[in-house]
Amino acid sequence: MECAVYDTYVQKSDGKTMHFDVVVNSDTPHEKAIEYGKQYLASIGQGGQKMTQEECQFCHIQSAPPAVEKDIIARGYYIQKMEGCPS
Repeated sequence: MECAVYDTYVQKSDGKTMHFDVVVNSDTPHEKAIEYGKQYLASIGQGGQKMTQEECQFCHIQSAPPAVEKDIIARGYYIQKMEGCPS
């Protein structure tokens, strides 16, 4: 599966920055990737934080590893946690 990677930086409620990628099927609209990012934020207690095209920018297309593809098929997206994300 080809997937699109959206590089995302969001300011958390404590003022610190959280960095993660929203990974979706390559034909998923940008707006849907933002919606998925908002779902992730809500799931970690950061709902309501600013998340627009400015915070969530298209980065590149790549082949999805099996674990990522499994999540995309199951729920539409995968979150690659990087900096400042809860474990």
